[in-house]
Amino acid sequence: MDDFTDITYEVENGLATITINRPERYNSFRAKTVDEIVLAFKRAWGSDEVGVVSLTGAGEKAFCTGGDQKQRAETGDYGPSESGLFEVESLHRVIRDIPKPVIAAVNGFAIGGGHVLHMLCDLTIASDNAIFGQNGPRVGSFDAGFGTGYMARIIGEKRAREIWFLCRKYTAEQAENWGLINKVVPLAQLKAEVRQWADEILALSPTSLKVLKQSFNTDTEQFAAIGQMAYTTLRQFGESPEALEGITAFNEKRQPDFSPYRGN
Repeated sequence: MDDFTDITYEVENGLATITINRPERYNSFRAKTVDEIVLAFKRAWGSDEVGVVSLTGAGEKAFCTGGDQKQRAETGDYGPSESGLFEVESLHRVIRDIPKPVIAAVNGFAIGGGHVLHMLCDLTIASDNAIFGQNGPRVGSFDAGFGTGYMARIIGEKRAREIWFLCRKYTAEQAENWGLINKVVPLAQLKAEVRQWADEILALSPTSLKVLKQSFNTDTEQFAAIGQMAYTTLRQFGESPEALEGITAFNEKRQPDFSPYRGN
């Protein structure tokens, strides 16, 4: 299928691979990117040829680094979309709701919104050069809901708070030790490892896998509602002087000065 500009979509022997194809922006997503990823997941959902979906990034530097902050600085938003909305919540939903296992193939940076995407995938296999972390508080942003509560379910409250409150970067080895990802392999072996895991899954009952995934999701579904409230707040907060200081500092490659806002 060649009707995408920001991603590629390929199906081979039961495995659909969705690749964010913006390596010049470290595979960050704009609104159009999100629209295309959602559509690709829906195509995989409706296809009898697909039993497993892999989400990855183009090149060797980045899986996904979240929302395109250069776009945000240039236009004040993430650019135009089909619906007029920034459909990132729809992207989170389709990754969880597609009744087929989703494997994140993390090839480099998984930062910010990209870090949340890999967590929402059912399984994560990372290359040994992968780097994980959150960046929202540095740029006047946040991801409550799945980005916080679900992370805490995966790795525990203390580690999740550390990731958000310090905005450090973590190696693939650290992520594996914390239970944030499933396996680390050399970069050259990442594609083959995803293929092997997909083939093992494809040998299993698709209905059983569907019900199991839905069962796993039940325990954390409340984070979707929390995320909706947080997104409402984020849209309002994004226009504040505090948030604008974060994004301006990011694009000017300097340390932000948030000190005037500590008394709020």
